Amino acid sequence: MSKLVSTITFSKKRENLLLLLIDGPKTLEDIRNSLNVTSAGMIPQIRRLEEENLVQQEGKKYLLTDTGTIIAEMFNSFIKTTDIIEKYKDFWVFHDINAIPFHLLKRLYELGDCRLVESKISDIYEPHKEFMKYIAGAKKFMGIAPVFHQLYPQLFVQLAENGADISIILTKDIYEKTVKGHADLIEKFISFENAQLFVSSYDIRLACAVTDSFFSMSFFFKSG
Repeated sequence: MSKLVSTITFSKKRENLLLLLIDGPKTLEDIRNSLNVTSAGMIPQIRRLEEENLVQQEGKKYLLTDTGTIIAEMFNSFIKTTDIIEKYKDFWVFHDINAIPFHLLKRLYELGDCRLVESKISDIYEPHKEFMKYIAGAKKFMGIAPVFHQLYPQLFVQLAENGADISIILTKDIYEKTVKGHADLIEKFISFENAQLFVSSYDIRLACAVTDSFFSMSFFFKSG
C-alpha cells in the first residue's frame, strides 16, 4: 500500500476532512463543528495531509490543493459507490447488470440516494405502480422497454396527447407483442410529432426510464 493511500485510509478524521473540503475552504472552527472534533485532535491530521500536499492553509482557512482535489473527488466517488452496493448488496449480487456499459458502471455513485422498489408475491405489480405514479406528469420521457405491461401503451399515448416529448426503444419481441394487441394505440402514438418509437434487434437486458424529474432502472435476474 502506498504512503498516500495509507495517509488517507488509516485515519477516519483525515478521510472526513478531505470529503468536507470538497465543498470549499473551511476554518478550523468550521471543521470542528462539521466533524465534531477538537482542535487538538484535528490539527495533527491536518498537518499530515499538508505533508502529502493534499491540503494547504490560506489565512485562517484550509483548502484542498490541486492534487488533493483529484484524490478527494475520486475517494468520494469510491465511498458513494461502496455505500450504494452495500445498501442493496443482494440486488447487485443476484441481478444481471452487464447491460450497463462499463464506463457507466464506474459512475454508479451518481445514483446518489436511490431507493429499491421490490415486489412481493401478493403484489407483484408494485414496481409498475411506482413507475406509473412518477411518470404520469412527465414533460419529457425517454425509455427502454424489454418487457410488456398492458397499461403502458395507453399511458404513453396519454402522455403524448398531453404534449410530453417521448422517445421509446422497444425490443423486437415486445414491439410485435404490442402491435398484436394494441395496433391502434401504436398507430396513434407515432402520429404525434412529439413521440418517437424505435425497435431494437438487440436482446436488451434492462428496462430504463428517464423523465424531467425521475430516473429508474430494472434488471433481469441472472437466472433470466
